[in-house]
Amino acid sequence: MNRDKIDLKPTVVFARWVSWIGHPLVFISLSVGIIIALRLANRAGLALSLTLLATVILPMALLLFRGFQSGRWSDPDVSIHAERVRFYPRAISISAVAVLVLLLSRAPAFALRGATMTLFLLIIAALINFRIKLSLHALFGFYSAVILFVVNPVVGAVASAVALLVFWSRLYLKRHDLLETLVGAFLGLLGGLVTAW
Repeated sequence: MNRDKIDLKPTVVFARWVSWIGHPLVFISLSVGIIIALRLANRAGLALSLTLLATVILPMALLLFRGFQSGRWSDPDVSIHAERVRFYPRAISISAVAVLVLLLSRAPAFALRGATMTLFLLIIAALINFRIKLSLHALFGFYSAVILFVVNPVVGAVASAVALLVFWSRLYLKRHDLLETLVGAFLGLLGGLVTAW
C-alpha cells in the first residue's frame, strides 16, 4: 500500500487541519481579532489591529515563512527540537518590539498585558527548550481559550474545544509526546489566567 494514501486517512487529514487552525500564529491572530472586536470601538480597535499586524503578526509570519523556505527549519511549526534554538531568540525579539511599541503608543491595558505575557511565555518556552520541546500549539491554544472565555464565555467555550482538539492533533500526528503537550497546555492555562484576571 502506498504511504501517501495511508496519510490521507480522514483522521490524519482532520488532525492536520486542526493543527493548522491551532498554529500559534493563526490561533493568536484570530483570538486577538475577536477580543478587539468585542472590547474596543471601531477606531481604537482598528489602530490596535494595525499595530499588532505590523509589529507581531507579519514579522512572525515572515520569520516562519523565510525560515522554512531557506531550510533553516523543516516545517512552519519549527517541529525539530534543535531548530527551536534558532527560532526562539528571533520570536522573542519580535515579541519584545511589539511590547515596546504598545507601551509607547499607550495601547489599552489588556493589550499590553497580553503582549507582555506572550513575551514572558516565549522566554519560558525557550528556557524549557533546553530540556524538552514543549508544544507551542497547546500553549497558545489554551492561553487564548482562557482569555476568550473571560471576554465571552460562548466564544471561550468554542476556543476551549478547539484547544483540546489541537492538543489531540499534536499527539496524534506525533509532533509532541504527552509530557511536551501537557507542559505547553499547563503554561498556556497559567498564562491565560494571569492575563485575564
